[in-house]
Amino acid sequence: MSEAKRLLMIDDDPDFVAGIKAILVKAKYEVDVAYNPKDGLQALKSKNYDLLLLDVMMGRGAEGIMIARKLGKDPKLRDLPVLIITGIREQMAFLFPGQAVHPHFVPVDELVEKPVEPKLLLEKVEALLKTAETRKAQSP
Repeated sequence: MSEAKRLLMIDDDPDFVAGIKAILVKAKYEVDVAYNPKDGLQALKSKNYDLLLLDVMMGRGAEGIMIARKLGKDPKLRDLPVLIITGIREQMAFLFPGQAVHPHFVPVDELVEKPVEPKLLLEKVEALLKTAETRKAQSP
């Protein structure tokens, strides 16, 4: 059997994190959690992850956007798939589901709205991991 995929979740809502983490752990994923952007960035630099689950609204505002943009500029992290799970829609210039008004507004692979159904969450995670594996296999 293949090694469990390692996911990082950056979200400042402990109750939401606990629920999402339970769903992912039950599906046999390894899940690390950071409750703020600073700890999240530190975790991303210190370990290798297969997927990032990211909240937008943290701390002083839309700090999740800042993290996604930093990933896009980092050669080691830019290929990490990002699933944004957020409670906001058009306020952040997003059209739901998943399309930014401007395609380069923020580099994310998928966006789902809170609260997220467990089945949808697992479908999105699986699809992003498969896409990432395919990209990796095709790169020189």
